[in-house]
Amino acid sequence: MNAFTIKDLENLSGIKAHTIRIWEQRYSFLNPQRTDTNIRYYSNTELKKVLNIALLNKYGFKISHIDKLSAEEVQEKILALSQVQAQHERLVNDMIKSMIDMDIEVFEALLDNFIMSKGIEKAIVQIIFPFLERIGILWTTNHINPGQEHLVTNIIRQKIIVGIETTNPNTLNNKTVLLFLPEGEHHELGILFTYFLLKSRGTKVIYVGANVPLKDIEYVANSKKPDFLYTHLTSVANNFNFEKFLIGAHNRMPDLPLVVSGAITQFYKKRVPPNASLKKSLSDVIDYISAL
Repeated sequence: MNAFTIKDLENLSGIKAHTIRIWEQRYSFLNPQRTDTNIRYYSNTELKKVLNIALLNKYGFKISHIDKLSAEEVQEKILALSQVQAQHERLVNDMIKSMIDMDIEVFEALLDNFIMSKGIEKAIVQIIFPFLERIGILWTTNHINPGQEHLVTNIIRQKIIVGIETTNPNTLNNKTVLLFLPEGEHHELGILFTYFLLKSRGTKVIYVGANVPLKDIEYVANSKKPDFLYTHLTSVANNFNFEKFLIGAHNRMPDLPLVVSGAITQFYKKRVPPNASLKKSLSDVIDYISAL
């Protein structure tokens, strides 16, 4: 059994911590335990309850009514939700639940069934992307147990690669981007998702890979002449110096625009070189790519 904090419940369900505390006071469906220092923690079962209740509440059910339903009745109500967005959110919740239980067969079956029904591109945009947003691993790591993270991200990585290989944009924007992860960065999921977004919107992508020295990026860039460079930093090594990386990229390729996204950009306060641009949120990334 996992032990989840109230912040975990907030992140995974979208329900604010103070609202969860009010639910605890007024209703009977949550009974957190407490550590020796009086900090709440919640079980797998309680997290699943919050996911179910949050979904029903969002689509019109009052908490006081939900509190009186049995577990079977709650599940019946969820399955009966007819709105397309509600059905997508239910599927994302089911993926979170199977991740928590480390039931990888169920996790992959949920994805595969949606892909067979709607296609890989819709699966990435409507299911995989919202799932990754909810559990936080597009932008950072350590929001979930590392074992759970590795199991689900390896499956999702395979699906995104299929999406990259099969997407055929209707129009091309005549832009070429060189994607890479610098030395010390091995987490590919964010950059692969960026690859999919760029290619699906008509940008030609050259992906060099993970943990690549700047001298190698310079060599490829001189050969391939991309319009810009792009990297996404999820969880770099402890000895990674972001300022040194930005300056090094500028010194080697001063005229080539460099776009950087990821968690590290949110906390960087120093001036960036003139060729560099930081995208500090997922919405910034999507807006930038959509405007190409």
